[in-house]
Amino acid sequence: MFSLMLAACAFRPAAIPYKIDGLDGKTREAYRIVHGFLQEARAGKFPFEVHPNAGIDTILVDRDQRRVAVFLNPAFAFVPFREENTRQIRSELLARLAGTFKSYQIDLQADRIPLEQLIPNAYRSTTPVDSNRLAKLALGKPIVENLNRPFRPAKGLQGNHIALWHSHGWYYDYKQDRWKWQRARVFQIVEDMFPMAFTLPYLVPMLENAGARVFLPRERDLQNREVLIDNDHSDSLSYRELDLTTGKTRIPDSLAQVDPVGFGEGNPPYGNGENPFRLGTFRIFPTVPDSATLAVQWTPDFPESGEYAVHVAYGSHPGAVPDARYTVSHAGGETTFQVNQQMGAGTWIYLGTFTFPKGRNPERGRVSLSNHSQAGGVITPDAVRFGGGMGNVARNGRTSGRARYQEGARYYMQYAGMPDTLVYNVTEDPQDDYKDDYRGRGEWVNYLKGAPFGPNKDRSTKGLGIPIDLSLAFHTDAGMTGTERTIGTLMITSLDGADSTRLFPDGVSRLANRDFGDMLQTQIVGDIRRQFNPEWTRRSIWNKDYSESFRPNVPAALLELLSHHNYGDMIYGLDPTFRFQVSRSIYKAMLRFLAFSEGRDYKVQPLPVGHLTCQLRENRAVLRWRAVSDSLEPGADPTAYLVYTAKDSSGWDNGARVAESSFTSDVLDSGVVYRFRVSALNEGGESFPSETAAVVRGSDSLAQVLIVNGFDRVCGPARLEAGNLRGFMDQWDPGVADRREIAYVGSQLVFENQQKFLTNEQPGHGTSHADFETRIVPGNTFDFAVSHAAAIAAAGYSAVTVSDEAVASGWVDLRDYTMVDYLLGEEKTTILPGEANPRFAVFPDSMVKRLRDFCAAGGALLISGAYVGSEAFEGRDQDHPARRLAVDWLKYRWQAAYGARRGEVVCADTLGELPAGTTFTFNQGYREDLYAAEFVDAITAADSSARTVFRYAENQRGAGVLYNGDYRSVVLAFPLETVYGEAARRKLMAAILRFLDHGDPLQSP
Repeated sequence: MFSLMLAACAFRPAAIPYKIDGLDGKTREAYRIVHGFLQEARAGKFPFEVHPNAGIDTILVDRDQRRVAVFLNPAFAFVPFREENTRQIRSELLARLAGTFKSYQIDLQADRIPLEQLIPNAYRSTTPVDSNRLAKLALGKPIVENLNRPFRPAKGLQGNHIALWHSHGWYYDYKQDRWKWQRARVFQIVEDMFPMAFTLPYLVPMLENAGARVFLPRERDLQNREVLIDNDHSDSLSYRELDLTTGKTRIPDSLAQVDPVGFGEGNPPYGNGENPFRLGTFRIFPTVPDSATLAVQWTPDFPESGEYAVHVAYGSHPGAVPDARYTVSHAGGETTFQVNQQMGAGTWIYLGTFTFPKGRNPERGRVSLSNHSQAGGVITPDAVRFGGGMGNVARNGRTSGRARYQEGARYYMQYAGMPDTLVYNVTEDPQDDYKDDYRGRGEWVNYLKGAPFGPNKDRSTKGLGIPIDLSLAFHTDAGMTGTERTIGTLMITSLDGADSTRLFPDGVSRLANRDFGDMLQTQIVGDIRRQFNPEWTRRSIWNKDYSESFRPNVPAALLELLSHHNYGDMIYGLDPTFRFQVSRSIYKAMLRFLAFSEGRDYKVQPLPVGHLTCQLRENRAVLRWRAVSDSLEPGADPTAYLVYTAKDSSGWDNGARVAESSFTSDVLDSGVVYRFRVSALNEGGESFPSETAAVVRGSDSLAQVLIVNGFDRVCGPARLEAGNLRGFMDQWDPGVADRREIAYVGSQLVFENQQKFLTNEQPGHGTSHADFETRIVPGNTFDFAVSHAAAIAAAGYSAVTVSDEAVASGWVDLRDYTMVDYLLGEEKTTILPGEANPRFAVFPDSMVKRLRDFCAAGGALLISGAYVGSEAFEGRDQDHPARRLAVDWLKYRWQAAYGARRGEVVCADTLGELPAGTTFTFNQGYREDLYAAEFVDAITAADSSARTVFRYAENQRGAGVLYNGDYRSVVLAFPLETVYGEAARRKLMAAILRFLDHGDPLQSP
């Protein structure tokens, strides 16, 4: 009886939390039935999910019409709806209502939307597609098109224009009278820069590789130097107008018009309301349909060699042409762009990022605009800027002192010519930069697009006429668990616009926002669960009035990818592989949403190729590679490839398209280091590039050196998990950035997971230092074969490059070469988040066999890497293949981890032209241009047949072991490419190669 009473109590509905006493009996009964259904659903009785806060908004019973209208609250709509769960929900609820409301029509809505309408169009099979939320305008011409691009992604995003931004930024706080971040420094990052580590290196290039033009309201270029050239104030060496028919370097005013409203540098820093795009003029020239008769040229004087983004500005004119031709002369050649000057006038328009040499060099550092146009009309040249630069907007008399890319959008939008009270000062409060920064971004989208989609204060504003198709705000959230449990992914969309309607200005339903947000969250969470964590949390799909989601008058969403305050989420967030894959998920969701909305087919762009080899044959470089299949996207295989070429210090060319997975170059010049990289193509676009292969022709009388690139590792920092301590220990291992880390602020210093958040200055668990937040940390650039090849060439030898995968798989036989340079960098066995099997092992069994066979055949082997000792010995028994390789064949033993801190190495013996006592230094600290080998092993000779030829100066531990027998080997316990100075690196390489080639005897001091 007692158990029966408990069972009865367990199913008794709780008191109804709604005021229903004044309602009629039928309505009260409907409330009880629906409330009971929701209780059972929240308790998990049904196969479908119901949000914990799901409840009743209103129930209306019309006896005369025999109709029941059930309006569920907004929280009921926070979960994703598909045809299956929608049918199940309706079926279960109708079954419960049937007894009391037999023959009644039941209407079921959530958040004022019929349940079936919450199903995204793209996920419908039997439910009719809602045409009201599809795009109305066909794709037009893109604002910018690269005419040298040897492919056109017909099933990608060609013709689409996307607005995208990452998080917050450095801003001025008037109350505290200082510049600061908008969020806290935790777990080695600050949210103001953290999503940037997804967007700039991954998401934006993916979208652009698919053909889209991407606009950002924050500076995209990480280059803190800027060269600005304007027609109003630049000297004749920097800016000139060349009459190609007469050779005169200035067009007489009778041949040109000057508009009084254009860009002018003025006298920065700029104060509030000061618009640099109204401080100067622009020029107006008629076009010709045949050969150009005019060239406008901007020739910068670069303060340093490096990569600079190129932005152009031009003026607004009713006769502007859609096909203005800009040519960028850069270190890799020339690239020509077609710019549609009928849109985008009066702001900075991005062309691309290129390598330029230091100084003024017209052939390798210039932008030219010709007056050739098939369409006919006028060109309207104004300013050109190179690089991102430093912030130049003053608040209370002071600029930020930071690179512009770190600043919030409010300041870049001002520099980019946006109107103040319509966009970047939308609050009209000159002292509330915090609100202006996030509120202005949606209005920036609207100004880019223009009437009738203009800024919400005045939608008839002409704007810039750029047909923005989609908007995404990329953030991370602030929840905490203190454990390895993840908080997961939240999506925020807005069904009500700034005008409180559920329609965009062109009549398209704002349910398109819901479709986009749902598809985005579905793609992200699904891919993360398949690749990293099957229990990754899918949080709600909110419908809330967040500025970044409700202000844009185009389909928009606000993504909160994960919680940057939560250790469990940041295990993934600091991993470069996770960042790449999540960015790919976002790109795929955008592609699928736009393709469905526009009624066209799509194709996902390929993954980067693998197994790259570059060998010499008849004085030509012969490249081979393999396509890499995407297990998540079977249709993403490549159908063609692009091979990019560069020579010595030059930049990359525009690429050569090939149909097969091989390429043969022209005859190579002797002594020149050639660089090659390959990308994969299909109708969806271009993949990221492969690692860089290097090849050089040396003296025909000397041996050819095979460089094996074994440095593939990218990963987050080491983790501490002990008791209540949780965090990231870069003091043990900082990990390896993918090319560069732009979000790192400093080491974590609070590890106690019970420490509570108090303020942004005292954020509790995860609190991190700030000493690195103005520095970009170099990582694995996948091109270290180049510096090795250059050093080999300086010694007179030829060099070719293959990937370690090509060797391990047997695709390349080491025994075909007499000398091998096995480049390992910071390669180290690493288990990435969500993976059971380790990656990046230095000595996998397959490679051990290849190296052993090479030595047995009498080969000469150079190995250099930070972890050659621990990888062969730590946790290995006596008979482990890697340990046996080290002891029996390479003749070294592991002496210690953390072998040195100063990076100073001394020659213990004379090695060829390196006298005993010679010292050199490798990088163990911060350098802007080279990764640091922070932690290196110490090794020593395994027996008397080998010699410890190099030692760390600070402690005399072994840094390099040499063996001279039936074969020869040199093993360095530090990465050779990190040796300071090209001359020192070449001298070291030459001495080693001479020994490997000839067996030069050692001389003890």
